[in-house]
Amino acid sequence: MTRHTGFEGDAFTRFRAIDRAGPIQMLNLVKLRDRAVYADGRNATEGFTGAEAYRAYSHESAPVFAAVGGRIVWSGRMEFMLIGPSEEHWDLCFIAEYPEAEAFVTMIKDLAYRAAIAHRQAAVDTSRLIRMEPGKASGGFG
Repeated sequence: MTRHTGFEGDAFTRFRAIDRAGPIQMLNLVKLRDRAVYADGRNATEGFTGAEAYRAYSHESAPVFAAVGGRIVWSGRMEFMLIGPSEEHWDLCFIAEYPEAEAFVTMIKDLAYRAAIAHRQAAVDTSRLIRMEPGKASGGFG
């Protein structure tokens, strides 16, 4: 199974090439590991769960997220997969909004954020991060 925990190939280049001004929303679907696995081996003695490591990531990255104008516009808890692979289960489901794509880029280049990423990498078994253009709520499905 591919873990999908970081940027792969030219995806980041294609992300930046989308020429649209205005806010972006990032749909985050995250499956956590039972036990965090740090690249430097520190979890062997500390024994963090994936959830604890993700909380550390959230706590350490929050000031950078706020500084670039980021905010969480929706979050929810997955209950059941009605359409889609029944083996997929997401522990965290949320939408983060940024005032523009460059704000997201600024965040991921920030040194404090890059340090916090070690917790996310240790915590996450697999994830999906989907860039979206905000739409207007209406009475229809499209």
